[in-house]
Amino acid sequence: MLKAGLAAAFALNIFSGAALAVDELTLQLKWVTQGQFAGYYVAADKGFYEEEGLDVTIKPGGPDIAPPQVIAGGGADVIIDWMPSALASREKGVPLVNIAQPFQKSGMMLTCRKETGITSPEDFKGKTLGVWFFGNEYPFLSWMSQLGIPTDGSDGGVTVLKQGFNVDPLLQKQADCISTMTYNEYWQVIDAGIPAEELIVFKYEDQGVATLEDGLYVLESSLEDPAMVDKFARFVRASMKGWAYAAENPEEAADIVLENDATGAQTEKHQVRMVGEINKLVDGSSGVLDMDAYQRTVDTLLAGGSDPVITKAPEGATTTVVTDKM
Repeated sequence: MLKAGLAAAFALNIFSGAALAVDELTLQLKWVTQGQFAGYYVAADKGFYEEEGLDVTIKPGGPDIAPPQVIAGGGADVIIDWMPSALASREKGVPLVNIAQPFQKSGMMLTCRKETGITSPEDFKGKTLGVWFFGNEYPFLSWMSQLGIPTDGSDGGVTVLKQGFNVDPLLQKQADCISTMTYNEYWQVIDAGIPAEELIVFKYEDQGVATLEDGLYVLESSLEDPAMVDKFARFVRASMKGWAYAAENPEEAADIVLENDATGAQTEKHQVRMVGEINKLVDGSSGVLDMDAYQRTVDTLLAGGSDPVITKAPEGATTTVVTDKM
């Protein structure tokens, strides 16, 4: 009788262990912990990943971290990247594949002081423009190429200032315009004391050169494993649940982001505002990639004249195999 009881208990323990088994997955963010990634932090905090049998590690990014390099080196299973960077990386030999697209709209824009006299993109000629690099420069270079404006500082062109990830060049008048995001740097300019009425902004969305931003990318080889595809599907499903929760509860989502900010550099005011602006870009997305938006991104990147971001239309750069399983 005792042996039978022990056997039953042993079997129960084995069953419980199997039921509690979770799949580990590492996500590499494109930038530091902030409201830009609220959906993922919310999904972790609210147990949405756990409900899908996942143990997700979220790795913050930073100015010296290139997500394509991280995943190529085995440091992540999934990365968040902008499509121009991902497609350029793919053409250069890192076989990234878009498995889902949480962001439906672009938040990128150039923010200029009105006192510079700039009223339209044609007025950029002869001006100094702050531009982010590390893969973020591609949409800008494509835009300038389509406008026929050289970026080498020559006559009739613009001088490109390699902008750090701050707004100092505008504040210190080192640049006439700087790169900003609707959810971050624009508000840093405002908070620094330059009122909105003294600024003029040019949104990439409004200029017809918007390219897709925060998407989820994996290595092509990982999609050959059905178990990984299933894991990715569970991850995307839980992540989009996190984004839906953030849309309904922006202040709570901002608090969750702040709780995960190990640097203590973020403020509640800025994060609440950021989550609100980010929700506009996610715009109720299911995570499914809009192929029309994908094609617009590709067309924009190919329209780079003598120096295009990509030299040919990508093949195999996207897949629906993950979102189809959701």
